[in-house]
Amino acid sequence: MLGHPVAHSLSPALHRAAYAALGLDWTYDAVDVDVPDLPRFVRGLDDSWAGLSLTMPLKQAVVPLCSQLSPLAEALGVVNTVTFAADRSLVGDNTDVEGIVVALRSAGVLPVTSAVVVGGGATAVSAVAALGELGCSSTALLVRSVPRAQPVVDAAERLGVELRPTDWVGAVDLQADVVVSTVPAGVADALVEAVLSAPGVLLDVVYSPWPTPLAAAWERAGGTVVSGLEMLLHQAAAQVRLMTGLEPPLDAMRAALPRQD
Repeated sequence: MLGHPVAHSLSPALHRAAYAALGLDWTYDAVDVDVPDLPRFVRGLDDSWAGLSLTMPLKQAVVPLCSQLSPLAEALGVVNTVTFAADRSLVGDNTDVEGIVVALRSAGVLPVTSAVVVGGGATAVSAVAALGELGCSSTALLVRSVPRAQPVVDAAERLGVELRPTDWVGAVDLQADVVVSTVPAGVADALVEAVLSAPGVLLDVVYSPWPTPLAAAWERAGGTVVSGLEMLLHQAAAQVRLMTGLEPPLDAMRAALPRQD
């Protein structure tokens, strides 16, 4: 797992549990790498590496370093998983979309006719794509700076999804089948007052501390909340499948996650 910061990541626990259950003598570590250091790090990889997981701020920075991209990663311009071709060139893929889709489907979400995505970063791009897969052809995007969210807008156009960017000022409308908050811990706290009675489903990608103030307010209002741990689990499972060619052991991976009571 590469990113900055990355020491808090639960990905090592998930992948190690998967490898142990699959009988693979593999290692998986979190390595703090920032954008300027990424090209040098990639150049130093030897044949012992089977793949890379990437978190912020590297999901877009790694794209130009890849010789090949999956169709989804190319459409999104966001890569969170790297494997290697026969010549050891980098192959970029995106499993965040699958993680969001499976997490929401597991919560009984299907189909989606209206949605709000909070945030304008790389995970927001994946959320828009995931909602499109779930049937939502028009999504509201709630951001603090519309110009800075242009990569999300561009990706939505390539995917054929109508996106309605809105500045995060004044009154906020969170009435939708699904709301996906992709912002870091604490940022969405300001949205608590916008939670009305009987909201739809909230997926908050933040999983620590849990529950977030937004998630707690959502549950009090009678809505369904999906923790970011569900997204993390299923995107990691997809990574294990890509890196090993084997079916991921979901039960073993789930057991490696902290409980959220």
